[in-house]
Amino acid sequence: MHDAAPVRRALVSRACIVAVLLFALLGIDAAHAEISAPAPDTILINGKLVVYDGAPAQALAVHNGKIAAIGDSSSIRALAGPPTRIIDLGGRTVIPGLIDSHIHAIRAGLSFTTEVHWFGVRTLKDALDRIRAAAKTAPQGSWLVVAGGWTDRQFREDRRPTQAEIAAAAPAHHVYIQLLYSNVLLDPGGADALGIASNPELAARLTIERYKNVGNDQDGKPTGWLAGDNRAISDLFNLLPRPTFAQKLEGTRAFFRALNAMGITGVIDPGGYNIEIADYQPLLQVWREHGLTLRVRYSLSAPRRDRELADFKELTQMLPMGFGDDWLRFNGIGENVTWGLYNNDNPGDAQKEQLYEVLRWAVSRGMTATFHWRNDRPVHHLLDVIARVNAGTPIAKLRWSIAHLNDASPETLERLHTMGMGWLVQNAFYFRGEAFLGQRGMDAARRVPPLVSALKLKLPVGGGTDAHRVMGPNPFVSLQWMLDGKTISGIAMRAPDELPTRLEALRLYTQGSAWFTFEENTRGALAVGQLADLAVLNRDYLSVPIEHIGGTLSLLTMVGGRIVYADGPYAALEEKPR
Repeated sequence: MHDAAPVRRALVSRACIVAVLLFALLGIDAAHAEISAPAPDTILINGKLVVYDGAPAQALAVHNGKIAAIGDSSSIRALAGPPTRIIDLGGRTVIPGLIDSHIHAIRAGLSFTTEVHWFGVRTLKDALDRIRAAAKTAPQGSWLVVAGGWTDRQFREDRRPTQAEIAAAAPAHHVYIQLLYSNVLLDPGGADALGIASNPELAARLTIERYKNVGNDQDGKPTGWLAGDNRAISDLFNLLPRPTFAQKLEGTRAFFRALNAMGITGVIDPGGYNIEIADYQPLLQVWREHGLTLRVRYSLSAPRRDRELADFKELTQMLPMGFGDDWLRFNGIGENVTWGLYNNDNPGDAQKEQLYEVLRWAVSRGMTATFHWRNDRPVHHLLDVIARVNAGTPIAKLRWSIAHLNDASPETLERLHTMGMGWLVQNAFYFRGEAFLGQRGMDAARRVPPLVSALKLKLPVGGGTDAHRVMGPNPFVSLQWMLDGKTISGIAMRAPDELPTRLEALRLYTQGSAWFTFEENTRGALAVGQLADLAVLNRDYLSVPIEHIGGTLSLLTMVGGRIVYADGPYAALEEKPR
């Protein structure tokens, strides 16, 4: 019997040559198309594609969940076969799907449909109207909850609501309104309904705000606002009635779809100290039912103080790093790795040793780790421990990261770069820039966060929001803030030499974020062979005035070639989860 291999190789070679000639005739670079691919499933034509590392393009073809070809409209259209769906973009801009690299999406989904949202509401009147509207459908005596994602500076009235206002808006309901992780407003009977007085340990950590200098008999009386630190506010929130499992499922699906409407096709969820292991079950069920509409990469935070290493070992016995699929994947530990170095600016030697032991174990398991850290001055405590681990086993291949750290110094950025770590940046100062300005002055504010300095170092940087209790989840608001450095009140903080270009900022929110999950070569760009994750925008991100970028929305969002969200002229194209 003759060896058929040479014949097969010759036929394959001949087929490749024919394909190259065909692409040449059609005007498509062979390097920008999958050779010998069957007819595309979907073709997008007459658009404005944001292609990072290639020639300008107007169209692309999708096959089997990936981008199969990119080029001009006539050339790409010529690839269509009988089953191909052709979508005319009408000149609209197409960007790679956005990836929020630090968002508490899993926790937000649990209660998304049982809350009232003030994201982007520009007047206090409209915010209170949302309370009124919710009161019309919620059972009497139930709680109406605004869990965060707003600031008084976003309102034209430039003030917080009063207890009298929320009582008037929902007289037959209890109302809980959380401002960041620092303050909560309750209706007149809210404190009693939550049983705060019978919880002396929590009550001792909360401060009752009282009226002062108002010039009437209100002086000294409670305003309804309570103040506390992160833990106290989180513990107060946990006194609220919990959604049912069915509501958690509904909320998870609804929140993910809301993110899709903003062009988001992926999230990296860092866990956090205020999410429990059981809280992952709704996400897992949606995944099992093939109902996810974006790609979720998640970390596990330490559940119990002083049991961190034992708990991580127990929880990950059947959960190796990277376990999952293209839709849902385990991405290591954090953002609370050990309680002793979480929001602790002055940890002791025993706490540092505890972190060191956990990180040595993480290295032995090939685990990625992400760390919550607030400011630069004490960050050496964390970096010294990581450097000690790195001296024994280099960590660069594990892609560890620090989140927040808005005032990172040049020395800190260099240390991160030297160890092969990355930096996750969120737009917290869009809401809280004035507070930093008042504490540290304009000289410090001019370089927070130092985005361009990090890029010059070639330090991996991912964009995000830290939504939904601290910030709203809109990525375009974050992108606008990256580009102009202005607070929600319009105060310009960051100096021009720390403002990235539009393409640089977009890369941070796509390829930059994908780096932290080892996927920068499979998603995050409009490129042949990458996953077909993209968004068709209602305005041109590259040319609209910067102050209008925050109002950008997606008209069509595609994940793996599936249209998970569609609106306006494309509304009929949205595909239900399989």
